[in-house]
Amino acid sequence: MSSHFEPLPGGGAAVALDEVEISILRSLAVQLLELLGPGDEPAQGEDPLAALFAEGPSEPPSDPALARLFPEAYGGPDDDPEDRELLAASAEFRRFTENDLRSRKRDDALAVVRTLDGLTPAGDGGAVLELGGDDCRHWLGALNDLRLTIGTRLDVGDEDENSRLYRLPDSDPRKPMVMAYLWLGALQETLVETLLR
Repeated sequence: MSSHFEPLPGGGAAVALDEVEISILRSLAVQLLELLGPGDEPAQGEDPLAALFAEGPSEPPSDPALARLFPEAYGGPDDDPEDRELLAASAEFRRFTENDLRSRKRDDALAVVRTLDGLTPAGDGGAVLELGGDDCRHWLGALNDLRLTIGTRLDVGDEDENSRLYRLPDSDPRKPMVMAYLWLGALQETLVETLLR
């Protein structure tokens, strides 16, 4: 997998993807959607503004990947985990922001699925994906969320451990996810570089 984004004349970015890459990206985006859970769309006749001001959860997610996607707003590893003021501030922040953040992450992943589904395959099964400005932003968000999720599942940490992960033997069951993690990072990096040109 050596795909990388290139700038399009007039803005946006393009990348050539083979059939396997398209399949992997779509599968990962669908898995991210499943992890994020269904959206809270307003019921027919319900005031859409009411959903905007609906309160979300006040406790952090128990799944480590979701906890990485929706981290605590206040406090850090060096702070007292029993500090009631920090806990209350984090709970309050989460209650009023997580629903919107979750919805935005869902929109990003869904945009990836839709753009991939809209590709017209070439004779070899691959295709060139062309993204406009809004789609580029959705893709950047989704690529970041996918890397955070996979990195959490792989327990990617400090540099020493990372270099060990990258040298896994082919027989290690984590190897495909490490390869996906590295590939998504390269895609994300080339998309950022393309947009900065």
